[in-house]
Amino acid sequence: MPANGGADGGGAGRGSFPAVRPRRLRRTAALRRLVAEVRVDPAQLVLPLFVREGLAAPRPVESLPGVLQHTRDSVRKAAAEAAAAGLGGVMLYGVPERRDPAGSAGADPDGVLNVAIADVRAEVGDDLVVMSDLCLDEFTSHGHCGLLAPGGDVDNDATLGAYAAMARAQAAAGADLLGASGMMDGQVGAVRAALDAAGHADTGVLAYACKYASAFYGPFRDAVESTLVGDRRTYQQDPANAVESLREVRLDVAEGADIVMVKPALPYLDVLAAVRAEVAVPVAAYQVSGEYAMVEAAAARGWIDRDAAIVESLTSIARAGADILLTYWALPAAHLLRR
Repeated sequence: MPANGGADGGGAGRGSFPAVRPRRLRRTAALRRLVAEVRVDPAQLVLPLFVREGLAAPRPVESLPGVLQHTRDSVRKAAAEAAAAGLGGVMLYGVPERRDPAGSAGADPDGVLNVAIADVRAEVGDDLVVMSDLCLDEFTSHGHCGLLAPGGDVDNDATLGAYAAMARAQAAAGADLLGASGMMDGQVGAVRAALDAAGHADTGVLAYACKYASAFYGPFRDAVESTLVGDRRTYQQDPANAVESLREVRLDVAEGADIVMVKPALPYLDVLAAVRAEVAVPVAAYQVSGEYAMVEAAAARGWIDRDAAIVESLTSIARAGADILLTYWALPAAHLLRR
């Protein structure tokens, strides 16, 4: 037993009590900064951007205060602002005027998303990582992430061919990383093979390896004008399962994923920590629309300190193991973190 009577040195003894005072290192902001275990840098942040075909001016998304559906011109300006703020990247989503059962606009070189990729690439060059969503849900008339079989179920293997076509189009348009987000079995391998065969060996794959069938996606579906009827529980993960996520990430890494993603972020910090411990590739997490909208709604009513909640939530995601954070707060967060 130590002389002060405590096994950890914190008990009473000849000296003052308590002898160990962790609060000493919390006394000032400068001390807290000095010993902070986790630091979020703007270069880790990725800003999702929505580009709507046919708009004459940017359009606010009502359920996502401060978020816009962009025009071709305004998305270029938003990307330039992101680069100037030192963000790590942008993730582009396309919202077409017309949709069909095959989601054919997704692979069309002149489709809204592929044109936006080329526009942003021309605007920022290599100053920003340009990412693009590789999924059919924004382009299909039925709103599912894959092609439908005659019986109405999502046809996994037929969908892989559609993803391969989208991958070639997005890489040709100039995307650095393709966000394979559809949760089809084998999607990373199919995309990787298509890219390599088309001469795009340097284009990376960001695999949405652990994407849950979550209740927190509602505002996003407003932003992309989702036409989904029903749900995506047959291909997105069950919120009750965590071990399954490790199987998913192992498969995606084996198929060639350069980065793996956990989505949503805050409700799945346990999964995020387990994934970080499992893989040797960078891990991303998506702070989704519902997470953002809840804080914005509470802050608008004076129930929560918005700025503090932004920094705390992002820090918690990084603390759980995320190297890359997708967040609609990327721009204000960059300024807050520097402050």
